[in-house]
Amino acid sequence: MDPERRASRIPVVAAGILGSLGIAYGLYHRTRWFREGNRLFYSSGRPNRAGRLFGDFWVAVDKRGVGPAWMVSLETVGPRTGRRSSIPLVLADWDGAQYAVSMLGERSPWVHNVRAAGGLAVLRHGAPRSVRLVEVPPGERAPILKAYLARAAGGRPHIPVDKDAPLAEFAAVAVDFPVFRVDPLTQGDGSGPEAGTSADSEAG
Repeated sequence: MDPERRASRIPVVAAGILGSLGIAYGLYHRTRWFREGNRLFYSSGRPNRAGRLFGDFWVAVDKRGVGPAWMVSLETVGPRTGRRSSIPLVLADWDGAQYAVSMLGERSPWVHNVRAAGGLAVLRHGAPRSVRLVEVPPGERAPILKAYLARAAGGRPHIPVDKDAPLAEFAAVAVDFPVFRVDPLTQGDGSGPEAGTSADSEAG
């Protein structure tokens, strides 16, 4: 096969691989391993090696702007190490705004990084977007968590509420799952962290 024809086949092969992975992941969602804490990618509530590799893959996809705009990578900086890290996130839409939800709760390093940076961060879906993440009080989180689980199938094993449950059930667990409103930066806000390497994973 000549080089030109070989090059023309690359997008087709890549699409086939992504499609096969998508089908396999969809089937995995039907297993006990997924329902009981997404054990293929997480152990003891934190990403394992497979989870980190899976997260790195989706960070690369997000940076190329593939898929819906609510699939993004979040870039933050560790306050003590200065290390930049990227994780994939699913953004929730509610009442005209977008929200980042920590499906792993307070254990997520990105939550502490965002708080230490005064909310400054970078979102990527293709081009980088500097933002300020404003933490939502627990009493206001219930409808956002519900909107998040309606979209983020990967978050459902980690938040112990059925996606179709009434708001009262989401309110009962809201204090355990930080939620941040995504605001654009205004003049004088400074800038978010630059793009960096992936250090953790929380694919929702």
